[in-house]
Amino acid sequence: MNWSLRILDDFEELTLVEDLQRKIWHGSDADIVPAHMLHAAIQNGGLLIGAFNATGQEENPQDKAAEMIGFVFGFPGYYLTPDGPRLKHCSHMLGVTPEFRNQGIGFALKRSQWQMVRRQGIDLITWTYDPLLSPNAHLNIARLGAVCSTYHRNYYGMMRDELNAGLPSDRFQVDWWLNTRRVNHRLSRLPRPGLRLSQLMAAQVPVMNPATFDSEQNLHPSGREIPLETERPPLVMVEIPSDFHAIKRTQPTLAFEWRLHTRTVFERLFEAGYLVTDFIYETSAPARSYYVLSHGEATL
Repeated sequence: MNWSLRILDDFEELTLVEDLQRKIWHGSDADIVPAHMLHAAIQNGGLLIGAFNATGQEENPQDKAAEMIGFVFGFPGYYLTPDGPRLKHCSHMLGVTPEFRNQGIGFALKRSQWQMVRRQGIDLITWTYDPLLSPNAHLNIARLGAVCSTYHRNYYGMMRDELNAGLPSDRFQVDWWLNTRRVNHRLSRLPRPGLRLSQLMAAQVPVMNPATFDSEQNLHPSGREIPLETERPPLVMVEIPSDFHAIKRTQPTLAFEWRLHTRTVFERLFEAGYLVTDFIYETSAPARSYYVLSHGEATL
């Protein structure tokens, strides 16, 4: 491991987080959470953890001259229960620079956040992400064990940064229940092996939105949805593109079709009582990505 983590509270380091946001999301300054807001949040229960390139820092991994390569930032909030409001942690941003992705840094940042927030006596972290991004779904659902039954339409309005411009900012809001056996197992040193598509196909788990490839291997929503029966299947799957960023870059019309299509599918399933509980991300050609949703006793 050639990187290290630490909690950030030095104002000079907070300005580095500003720079890192620009590098990761390529937005305008209007989209940046400024250092003074980060400072106010962490002085009032918020948490900011940085990841640093530790190459050449073996003797002093806390050296503040090390290059910052990722961070996770959140702050306290609350959610309503029948017994009144309860504290939660709102995880607002998680980012890693492109050259250091796919090395486990995002997972390590979230695991550190999980440890620190539990020490505050809080048992729930929530955050949002684009449900059409397979790498994010793989991390949030399959690896971290978050669940989802909330779909927000155009949650942030029309965004201007390079990764989000041009599409409605629909988002999943995920719930990460920190003290559950499910989450503890996913974060253990020996997590369970991921689900395989072949396993669910063999069990005849229905795909609710059959998709098709065109001659250039672009995945298209068919516009045909499997109707929900009165007796709800305990498990269903929903397919999404494996590389939605590529579709947005090259075929914006198709990207818009996927946004509207999956919006309809997920809203219908959530209204019927389904909960996103797993994600299948198979990268061998042709790459395929499926959400797994559970109903009734199969939810957790």
